[in-house]
Amino acid sequence: MIEQRRGVWYLYGILIFFTLWYMAASLVNLPIIPTPWIVMKNLLGIFIPKILIHGSYSLWRIVAGVILAVIVGVPVGLCMGYFPKWDRALSPIVYLTYPIPKIALLPIMMLLLGLGEVSKILMIFLIIVFQVIIAVRDGVKSIPKETYYPLYSLGATFSNIFREILIPASMPKFLTSIRVAMATAISVLFFTETFGTEYGMGYFIMDAWMRVNYLEMYSGIVVLSCMGLVLFGVIDYLDRKICHWQYK
Repeated sequence: MIEQRRGVWYLYGILIFFTLWYMAASLVNLPIIPTPWIVMKNLLGIFIPKILIHGSYSLWRIVAGVILAVIVGVPVGLCMGYFPKWDRALSPIVYLTYPIPKIALLPIMMLLLGLGEVSKILMIFLIIVFQVIIAVRDGVKSIPKETYYPLYSLGATFSNIFREILIPASMPKFLTSIRVAMATAISVLFFTETFGTEYGMGYFIMDAWMRVNYLEMYSGIVVLSCMGLVLFGVIDYLDRKICHWQYK
């Protein structure tokens, strides 16, 4: 029932978005802003032959970057939150490197790693991993010390504490950090896909723009937006399943 209501609200949001788009197109009345109905008709016609492969590449890069950031960021954040020595040693490094605009590192990544998949996935990784580390660390630090005492008295090992306390307590902030970073990651991915590649939504949209094909350009933008909607929807689903106690 909850999932159905959430789906209805998603539909309301999409309807409002298309209504505002239609109003803007009607007000401007120029080819540069076609109506959503024309764009959707064009999208249905070119999705499989043209856009599908580009969307697959972009989705793969985002998912690979997120998975890599989770594999690295969650253990580091847990250790920093639970062990004060880890926090004292690694916090200065995180604070020093986190504020660096990741897009400024793109030329270095391309020079060192080439123009292929590795540099693009690594950019997504760098955007997300720091937010994961800080969110998980702060989530663990917010756990009252008294929470550990019953497990200590029962002879619990670190793996028991890790599984029963640290992971559940840090999950809400961890998923929030993924949400916050996801939009930035998609934006940076769009930029990276305009260099040295023939596949990806960034390439497709910019190529359509250079050919003054506004219908294909807007079709690509809609697909990129839908990818973001799906990814956020997946994160919301995981949040409700993993952190179910927050919704009771």
